[in-house]
Amino acid sequence: MRSNVAFWSEGDRLRGWFYRPTEIASPFPTVILTHGFSAVKEQYLDRYAEVFAAHGLGVLVYDHGCFGESEGEPRYEVDPERQRRGYRDAVTFVQTMNGPDPERIGIWGTSYSGGHVLVVAAQDRRVKAVVAQVPTISGSKVAVRRATTPQATELRRSLSEDRVARVLGNDRAYLDVVTSDPQLPCALPGADSYEYFCRSAEVASNWNPQVTLRSLELAKANEPGAFIRLISPTPLLMIVAEDDHLTPTDLALDAFDRAGEPKALEILPGGHFSPYTDLFEQSSRVAAEWFVEKLGDRPMLDLPPIRRSHNLNPRLR
Repeated sequence: MRSNVAFWSEGDRLRGWFYRPTEIASPFPTVILTHGFSAVKEQYLDRYAEVFAAHGLGVLVYDHGCFGESEGEPRYEVDPERQRRGYRDAVTFVQTMNGPDPERIGIWGTSYSGGHVLVVAAQDRRVKAVVAQVPTISGSKVAVRRATTPQATELRRSLSEDRVARVLGNDRAYLDVVTSDPQLPCALPGADSYEYFCRSAEVASNWNPQVTLRSLELAKANEPGAFIRLISPTPLLMIVAEDDHLTPTDLALDAFDRAGEPKALEILPGGHFSPYTDLFEQSSRVAAEWFVEKLGDRPMLDLPPIRRSHNLNPRLR
C-alpha cells in the first residue's frame, strides 16, 4: 500500500511515497530510496519500491530537494552534500513513523545517490545495510578523463563566467542534462544517457531537462570513494555494470576492493542504465535479497528463492 508523505530537511519539505509491506506485522524493516543526479522518483523508483515491499520491507521513496515534488532553491541544483543530509533526515523521519522498526533501516542509492549512500553509511550508524547501484566514486577522476574533450574546454569557460555572475548577483547558468548531439556539452554525455532520460521522461512529466551549471562544479569535488573504508561493519552490497562509462566500472571495482567486510559484489552485463531497464529484475531482486538478509531478523513472507544475476567475478561473491 502506497501513501504520500513529506518531511523537512534543510528548511525544505521533501515529498515522496511510503510503501507498507502487506501481511507483515509491525515493526518491519524499512529501506530508503532516492534517485541519482537530476532524476525524480517517477523514473522507475516506484518499480524498485514495489519489489522491496513485496519482500516484506517498508520503503520510503522521495525526491531530492530542488527536484520533482520536493521544495528547494535554487531549482534543479544538484548539491551532493545537501542531498546526503536529505538521506540522514529521511532516516530520522522513518524512525518517527508508526510501523517501521527504528533499528532496522537500510539505504539504497543509484548512480549519483549510489555514491551518497556510501558516505551516509560511513557516517551514520543508524543505517544497518546499504546497497550502492552503479555508484559515483570520484568526481575528480571522471573530470580528468573528460578534460581533453572540446566540450570540457567550453564547460570550463562557462563555469568561470557563471562564478562571476553568481558573485555579482546575476542569474545563474543552466546546462542540459543530456543531448542528442555529441558535439554539445551536457551534464551526462553519451547516447545511452540520452535514450534513458528521453524514455523515462515519458512517465515523469516533472523531470527537468536542465541543471544549474554549478552542479557540475559541485560534482567535480564529490568524492564518495574516500569514505569506502569507513562503512564496515555496516553490510555493503555494490551492484556494478560491466560496461559503465558514466560511473566507470574500474573505479567502482577498485572502491569495492578497499571496502571492509561484510560486503558483496554483483556485476551485471551492460551499461550504466541497464539495471533500470533490461536488467531491472536482477538488480531489484538482488538488492531485495540483501536487505531481507541483513535487516530481516524477524520472520518474513514465505517467498520463492531469488534468482541471482550473473556475477562475472565469482571469487568476490
